Amino acid sequence: MATCPPYPTHPSGPADGARRHAHWWQRAWVRYGALITLLALSGLVILALVRQQTGTQGFLVGLGLAVLPVPLLTAAFRWLDRVEPGPWRNLLFAFAWGACAAALIAIVANSFATRWIATATADPSSADTLGATVIAPVVEESAKAAAVLLVFLFRRRDFTGIVDGVVIAGVTATGFAFTENILYLGTAFGTDQLSGESGLASVTAATFFVRVVMSPFAHPLFTVLTGIGFGVAALSAERQHLRRVFLPLSGLLLAMGMHAVWNGSSSFGEYGFFAVYAAFMVPAFGLLTWLVIWTRQRELRTVRAELPAYAAAGWLAAPEPFVLGSMRARRMARDYAAHHFGRAAARSVAQYEAYATSLAFLRHRGRLGRAGADFAVRERELLHELWRRQEVARPALAYAARSAAPAPAPPPWPVYMPVYGTPNYGSPGYGTPGYGRPHPGPAAPPPAYGPGPAYNPYRS
Repeated sequence: MATCPPYPTHPSGPADGARRHAHWWQRAWVRYGALITLLALSGLVILALVRQQTGTQGFLVGLGLAVLPVPLLTAAFRWLDRVEPGPWRNLLFAFAWGACAAALIAIVANSFATRWIATATADPSSADTLGATVIAPVVEESAKAAAVLLVFLFRRRDFTGIVDGVVIAGVTATGFAFTENILYLGTAFGTDQLSGESGLASVTAATFFVRVVMSPFAHPLFTVLTGIGFGVAALSAERQHLRRVFLPLSGLLLAMGMHAVWNGSSSFGEYGFFAVYAAFMVPAFGLLTWLVIWTRQRELRTVRAELPAYAAAGWLAAPEPFVLGSMRARRMARDYAAHHFGRAAARSVAQYEAYATSLAFLRHRGRLGRAGADFAVRERELLHELWRRQEVARPALAYAARSAAPAPAPPPWPVYMPVYGTPNYGSPGYGTPGYGRPHPGPAAPPPAYGPGPAYNPYRS
């Protein structure tokens, strides 16, 4: 293997690579064990609570219907994260937190608050309305935001921008909605069993249509606002403490407000739900979708702008910044590696692309003065990971660069084909066997240059 090129110089703070001695409760296996235990216990408790409210048959029906939108939503958020894909363990934690811990907090807190309000006001109907429009948005959005906060604090290297916040928040909300849909659909099925209703006129069908068909994105849409707040905070410098606290709180308050409007739509009249859905939810969904896709494209532009410095230093081949800044070229490189070298090689190419993207984002933060004190250490780690995979990745990326490169623009002047067998001295193929091809007639005469504007070869 060739000798590593020297590390490029970047604007960065002092690196602190020293590792302090960790107490036993600070070790990774202790933290992971405690977290897994917490989520497992929460899952068992929430399972028992939902089954108690819906019954075994209602639970199974609700589970079968509630799982339908989960793969679609998860795939959508994973697609958004393709530029710099985060670890699967972060997504698994987010989904498990939303489905188990956040759902358990919401069920217990909402029930307690609603009962307390009903007892204090002696008006159960107003207590239900107040609980749905005020208590539930605050409790549920706070519980879901806790997952985003934990990833932001303890997985900071994986949380670098708006897309990361959107993905973690969206997957957390997808897990929460999954458990909530089991409860609502299972309860609706129990109601139909008691009343004898079935088919399209049943409560189960109506609940399925509203929660799964019309608004599967509702909970993710609310919590994504919190994720955007954390994502913008992640782009801020570490010294901007007020900004890093104010932005996530602002996103959380917006999520609570949107959630409250959505829950209160049923009290706005007979068509209140449809009015809020058409005038509020759909435009908000479209706007946020445009925002995250635009952010994704901006990330690709950042990759193309920052990586040429490493190509100039010898860490990357010259065409690699172009390939790594195009999702189509990236896919072609992975397919090439899988076809010629196997799945392991394709995984190495995918890892190479992810590390190179992280390197580009790290350099971008360093150039803007937003990198942390471990900038140099992290840069060396990423460059080392790239160098380990270059033997497999570079041929695949070179192929993608040749295949995905834009075609050269046609010349601004007309090109005249010769009669078969007539030499064309201006053609690069002149002199090769079989040069020339049949032509329907004699070559067109050259244009007559008469009076007129000056000839400009760059004019289209």
